[in-house]
Parts: sequence; C-alpha cells; structure tokens
Amino acid sequence: MENRSFSLRLKNRGDRSNQTPHAKDSDGSLFSPGRLPQEYPMKILWKTGFIRLVLVVGIVWMLLILVVLLFHIWSCQSSVAFLSAVCNKESKVVEFLGRFGYVSKPQPSQSQHRCPIPVADDPDKIVIPEKRTPDTIVKNLTYILEDEFVHNESQSSPLFGGHQSWSQREESLKLKSTMKVHCGFMRNGGADMTSVDVKYVKKCKFVVASGIFDGYDVPHQPANISRRSKKLFCFLMVVDEVSLAFIRSNVTVREDSAGGQWVGIWRLILVKHPPYDEPRRNGKVPKILTHRLFPQAHYSIWIDGKMELIVDPLLLLERYLWHGKHTFAIAQHKFHRSIYEEADANKRRKRYARPLIDLHVKIYRYEGMEPWNSKKSTPSDVPEGAIIIREHTALSNLFSCLWFNEVHLFTPRDQLSFGYVVYRLGDSFKFFMFPNCEYNSLFVLHPHIREHSSRIEWVKDLKELEGKGSGMKESRGGLGLWTPYPGNLDSVVMPPVARTSKAG
Repeated sequence: MENRSFSLRLKNRGDRSNQTPHAKDSDGSLFSPGRLPQEYPMKILWKTGFIRLVLVVGIVWMLLILVVLLFHIWSCQSSVAFLSAVCNKESKVVEFLGRFGYVSKPQPSQSQHRCPIPVADDPDKIVIPEKRTPDTIVKNLTYILEDEFVHNESQSSPLFGGHQSWSQREESLKLKSTMKVHCGFMRNGGADMTSVDVKYVKKCKFVVASGIFDGYDVPHQPANISRRSKKLFCFLMVVDEVSLAFIRSNVTVREDSAGGQWVGIWRLILVKHPPYDEPRRNGKVPKILTHRLFPQAHYSIWIDGKMELIVDPLLLLERYLWHGKHTFAIAQHKFHRSIYEEADANKRRKRYARPLIDLHVKIYRYEGMEPWNSKKSTPSDVPEGAIIIREHTALSNLFSCLWFNEVHLFTPRDQLSFGYVVYRLGDSFKFFMFPNCEYNSLFVLHPHIREHSSRIEWVKDLKELEGKGSGMKESRGGLGLWTPYPGNLDSVVMPPVARTSKAG
C-alpha cells in the first residue's frame, strides 16, 4: 500500500515536471524535478534559515554600532562632567567621527606623545652667534626698585612685586622705546642671595636654571651633556632654606673652597627670605624672572625641578632660538589652547581657589581676551611652562616682567597669564611655541617626592576667606583679587568651556 502511494506521488510530480525546466544536481549533472534527492528540502531550509540569521545578526550589529556612536557623540558634546569624562578624545572613534564633523577633532599635539626633534647631533659643531639680537622695539628697559606702599597694620614692609596700581599696570602694557616697569625684586622685598652666590652668578653668560621650593624634590642630574656645554653653561638650582635642608638630608651636597654648594653638576643657589607665603608662587621668581636673578646671563634655559634634561643645552639653543632667529621659545600645552579651558581644568583639579580663578579670568575677559581660535597668530594661548628658552633681549625681558606682574597681581597659575600678556603686546612680541611632543622628548619626568599645597587651593567660596579664613589668603601676592577693579565685572559673560581631555 505504501509503495502504491509513493508511486502515485512520483507520477504526480512527473506530470508537473513537464511544465518546469531541468535543474542541476550537487555534482553538476542535470536532473528532473521528478527525481529530486531526498536531502534537497533540507538544503533549502538550511540555506534560507542561515541567510535570515545572517541578516538578523547584521542588522543587530549595525544597530549596536549606531547606538555606540550616538552615545559617543552625545557624551563628547555633553556639558555634564561625568559624561564628558567618559569620552576619550584621543580614541580612534573620535578621530573617525571628527573627519565628518560630528565631534571636535583631537589637536595634533594630543595625538602624539613624543616626536623627533630636528636638532643638530653634535654640540661641538654648533656655531654660537657672534652678535646678540638687536633691540629695535624696546631699546631701554629699567625697573622700579622702590615700593610705594602705605604703612598700615596689614602691610608694614615692601612687597617683592610692589604695589602696582591698575593705571601703572595698564601703562606698562603699552610698548615704548624707553620703559620703566615693576619687575619684582623691590628693595627689602625678599628673595636675597648670599654674597658667595651673587659673586658666582656674575660670570654666568649661559644658564640652565631650575628650582625646588618647600622641599618637594631633589635635583635630577642632566644627561648627555657635552664637555663644551659643561664649560659654557652654569647649571643653577635655586632653592629655599627648607629645600636646602631637605636636599642635604637625602643626597650628598659638596662644598667648594669658596663656600659654594653643589649636587653633581648643579650649583645650589640659596634664596633667603622667600617673598611669598605660597611655595608655588615663590617658584615663579626664578622661573619667570631668570633675567633679574641672573642679570649677566645672555641666554637661559629654565626647566622645572621635577624634570631631568636629556638633551645638550647647546642643541636646544640652536633648535629653538638661533635656527629660527627667535628670542623666546616655550612648548605648547598638551591639552588646552584657551585660557578658559585651562582655568576650568585648574578648578577641577583644585590647583587654586575656584572663585579667585574665576575672578582672574573674568578680568581678562572684560579686557577683551578671546578664547583661542584658529585665526589667532599663535598655535595656542596656553603654554607648557616647564621649559622656557630665552635670549635676554630688552623685549624678552619686558615680556617676562609683565608676565610675572600678572602672577604677582592675581593667581600663581602662570599658564593663565601667559596668553593674556601675549594678547596685550600683539604682534610686537614674536616667540616660538613648539609642539608638545617635542617637549616630551627633551626630558624624563620624575614624580615629586611629595606634593606641596596650601589650604587656599581647596576654597570653593569667597566666604571661606572672610573673618578667620582670611589667614588662608596670600598676604604678599594676589593683591589684584582684593583691590577694587576699575571696571564693571558684573556685565562680563564668560565663554562656554568644553572639556577637551580626561587628563586635562
């Protein structure tokens, strides 16, 4: 009975096969649908099922990628700190999205950590210019040495940076052929060197300078220094008494026959009577006013105390000054280009009292300081201040004075003040801001042995500085934050700030 039914089914199929074309079997031979192999229906089912599975998986995968990309775009553009922190500005995804304008592109300096430095490879072949750069804009620069102050209970002695008035500040920012400005080192204002050190630095024409204050580090010996540079340069490490005692207890300090103190190649320069209450602000004196501390120097290279120099200083002068005929060179900040971005980062990382940073940049905004944009003539308004390479010309020295005056008047966050002074001097002050990746190839960065800080760095509201809290205020600096400003700051609208890096 079963055989009979099977025969009928085959017959019916045979009748239908007359109306349909032949097909190929799996071995390539033609066969009639009337004699289909038994596994053929299973193949059709398997193939259609697999195709559907592939389509479903593909659609789900594309939807997942779309969701991730949308979240990436949303988090990167979000003003919420947590969501902004989720976004990795250096990721390949952001780089890809940036090509189509969905997110801001990462800056070139952010995409590289180190890069080759186009310097000569033999210090002995470097040709030192016979003549110094002529002074053409500012030809005669002198300094105010007597502090004009009013005796009162809160301030009975001269300030290191002086009591500069708002009108004096404004006048100092107008370039003239002959200028006399505040530039620290007011008589009896502090930062005194010993007579032994004063005598030693008078012979220093080429200087590599560094500084350690508050005992937070020990000197790191430079590497790859040629014999020629050892003879040519003075390696001067400026320290306060706290740091000198700390260094003596941790490393060997050698004393020469003249009374000079040495740690390896570094000559320790003791600065007595620190001019400020805050160690961070004290560190700005040798960093920015190198030309005042070492007045006989023609060239100087400043490096922070936490850095180990690994490139010969003659090669640095050749690369960053002489090769391009510059008189001032500084590295670009790795993450920030706008001072308003830098101010926001300083507040988040508790680098100084938040309301005082706000007031600092609010004054700059009132005075016309725009956020950095590609139309500006400089690659950034924010430097990486751990290295400064200078020829001590009149204009270069003036810039350093004006930069220091801003640090003295406002907060010790000198990276905020740098771009402002550049803005006020306009195109008259030309300098070389080199890529951050080169900066990372000049040094080995060592962690501080301990971090120094002051309580004012944690202040969130100005009310915390009133009454008993006034003891937290820097009593010898930052006077501009407590002196009535001659403009209406209530009308200032601050520019929006987008966080550009997790690390920043």
